[in-house]
Amino acid sequence: MDEVKDRALKLWSEGFEYHSRGDLREAIALYTRSIELCPTAEAYTFRGWAYAGMGRVEDAILECRKAIETDPSLGNPYNDIGAYLMEQGKFDDAVQWLEKAKLAPRYEPRNFPYMNLGHAYAAKGMVIQAIREFEQALELCPGEPRCADALARLRNALN
Repeated sequence: MDEVKDRALKLWSEGFEYHSRGDLREAIALYTRSIELCPTAEAYTFRGWAYAGMGRVEDAILECRKAIETDPSLGNPYNDIGAYLMEQGKFDDAVQWLEKAKLAPRYEPRNFPYMNLGHAYAAKGMVIQAIREFEQALELCPGEPRCADALARLRNALN
């Protein structure tokens, strides 16, 4: 069994290399082969990310749901669903998924759901809540430039 799992992990890693170079079709093929050998939340999540990169957001959300079913402790698919919903302008729906991502035991980079919540609240005109989320994100990842910039813009908007 360990050999199968090791091979699946190797395929996932190869998929990520192709993904990083922008070859989404090959990445998806490798993620799929990884899942066929040994389904993991990571492989489903990254296959979803690749689908999203191709504009297939609904497929991406389905992949994240499979990831959560496979391992509910991984926070990335919750965050990704929230981010995909935000892309669709569904900020209210996104919030619940981003809150779940914050609570997940396994999540890296941990600051992302806070940043995404900050953007969601800002889009909804909830400036104080957005500021709180960006402040928490900066506690987790001090100096993160996108977060610091968003926080500065929001604070200026209050003045």
